[in-house]
Amino acid sequence: MTDRKYSVASIGSRIDGFLRLTLQNAGFKASYEIQDVASSGDEFETPDVVVKFAGPDVDLILANRAELLLALEHVTMEMLDMPSEDHSRISFDANDYRLLRIEELRLSALTAAEKVKRTGAPFRFNPMNSRERRVIHLALRGDTAVRSESAGSGPQRQVVVYPAGMASLPELPYAPAPRHSGPPRGDRGGPPRGGRDRDRGGRDRGGRPPRPRP
Repeated sequence: MTDRKYSVASIGSRIDGFLRLTLQNAGFKASYEIQDVASSGDEFETPDVVVKFAGPDVDLILANRAELLLALEHVTMEMLDMPSEDHSRISFDANDYRLLRIEELRLSALTAAEKVKRTGAPFRFNPMNSRERRVIHLALRGDTAVRSESAGSGPQRQVVVYPAGMASLPELPYAPAPRHSGPPRGDRGGPPRGGRDRDRGGRDRGGRPPRPRP
């Protein structure tokens, strides 16, 4: 690791106060330790400070690809007012999830690269956060037959792996999710459900009286 910008001494008390109150208000049964990270040669994850969770509700914190763990990490960095370039300097973890996820991403990157070399077609990963995109880029940076770049914006940002000599594809237009509510009754190109629309006099709007019932 290079220079250390954050430490338990500088930010540990603020993290502790924020997490203690957050977990208490949410009713989670979980404990945590805030630790300085020793310098290492790991190029994928090089945080200054790690927060490790344990306790009965860790499985809930790690559910849905650690959605809550990552959310807690994000709001804590917002509370600390950390610039985006420093987000990799703090890491939240539980049951070695981060280590296992990094290995999963690394293997996925190698598999994608082999597919690109075999087919000659680019490969798009699903959208992921900046820290996970960085793992993909680092895993492929030594492979001269392919190249990787990030495309898209916001939560839709993803990694695209190309053959080394291929130009970048145009950005995909952002398409908002379709609304599930249907059109108002009578706006579907035909009469409303239940037959023709009738006026108060018992005639339909074409001027014809209703047919007598048998």
